[in-house]
Amino acid sequence: MDYLILGAQLILSLSILIILHEMGHFLPARWFKTRVEKFYLFFDWPKSLFKVKKGDTEYGIGMIPLGGYVKISGMIDESMDKEQMALPPQPWEFRSKPAWQRLIIMIGGVTVNLILGMLIYAMVLFFFF
Repeated sequence: MDYLILGAQLILSLSILIILHEMGHFLPARWFKTRVEKFYLFFDWPKSLFKVKKGDTEYGIGMIPLGGYVKISGMIDESMDKEQMALPPQPWEFRSKPAWQRLIIMIGGVTVNLILGMLIYAMVLFFFF
């Protein structure tokens, strides 16, 4: 039973870390008026366990617990989606934003992880020393 509790705690703590990381991409994208199509905890292939659509964004929990993702409009792989690359960029798409805004959206997750790590380290030092 102890191993079951430890496993649940591990999955919960990693889920919180994944959600915070993805929020680091999601919030700047929203601030810069970029459309976010999906916000998922875990991967939704072949289907999702839970999903709800609010506005333009679909929020959900996938079946494969290997991370999460935020699907941002216009953030495409040029080698894979040639049809969308042929169209002019729309104002709500990632590819139409200035370079500094695209950079902030891309490094948002890593920045949240860095700040969270420093915060956890500071809390450990504060409580144990």
